[in-house]
Amino acid sequence: MAAAEHVATCEIAFKVDVCNHRALHDGVPGIAKILDAAGVPAAFFVAFGPDHSGRALRRVLRRGFLTKMLRTRAPRMYGWRTLLYGTLLPAPSVGESAPDLLRALERAGHEVGLHGFDHVRWHDGLLCMRDGEIRECQARACALFDAALGHPPRFSGAPAWQVSEPSLQVQDELGLDWASDCRDGEPFYPEIAGRRLGTLQIPTTLPTSDEVLGAGSAKAGELAGWYSRRLDPRRLNVVGLHAEAEGLHFSSWFRDWLRELRAAGARFVQLSDVAVRERERAPCRRVVLRAIPGRADAVASPADAAASPS
Repeated sequence: MAAAEHVATCEIAFKVDVCNHRALHDGVPGIAKILDAAGVPAAFFVAFGPDHSGRALRRVLRRGFLTKMLRTRAPRMYGWRTLLYGTLLPAPSVGESAPDLLRALERAGHEVGLHGFDHVRWHDGLLCMRDGEIRECQARACALFDAALGHPPRFSGAPAWQVSEPSLQVQDELGLDWASDCRDGEPFYPEIAGRRLGTLQIPTTLPTSDEVLGAGSAKAGELAGWYSRRLDPRRLNVVGLHAEAEGLHFSSWFRDWLRELRAAGARFVQLSDVAVRERERAPCRRVVLRAIPGRADAVASPADAAASPS
């Protein structure tokens, strides 16, 4: 099958994570401009609460973290202020600091959902959190989201794809339409101790560009081709993006790729539409943590999912 014919048979959805203050204020306008110019919708997952990005540097001793930081030119992508927030510089607020911007995304036809409260705290400390701490984080994030957008969140995605059985159960209490907390596989319902949870999961099926670059799988100029070759016409392709990457210093590959996808006739869908379609037929799966290329920490995944392409 020719490359253009292959792409034309693919269904694609974009998931944009907005993890910190710079990603929101500088990255989101950039990536939204690219998406809007191509007429492509996306789901934006926005963190609320303090931006403690500087505390993430404690991960430097984890295997692969420093290599990834160097390959993705992290200081340039995040900015030095971001790398000091929560340590030498006060932590600014994230989602609640730009309600007009978030509402503008919805007016433009994008979706806005939740990406946790205090991204770094969740990423690094979830597995040590008690049920009450998890519930408090979710409640605070939901309250800030509601105040900023004028309605409660309809979907959510865990920071860095980090979940635990308690966090999935607490999330289930929110009554969300769906969530995207996992990596790889088809839409499914989590199963815990033989009980099916009520929140549909739509996993991210393709890695983020910082993972691809961090694993050494491709260089920045090769990303468009790398992604096109790994699109799967047999299933929904959910592409993970980061606002500070595709909205700022790695925007050119994404702009070029959208142009190529449009020309080839790829089909773009919103994740909420996928949730409506899959809600009645999605199976149950256990959620496990497993390692993937380009990430220092294991991520949540349905137990039977095939590994991300590398």
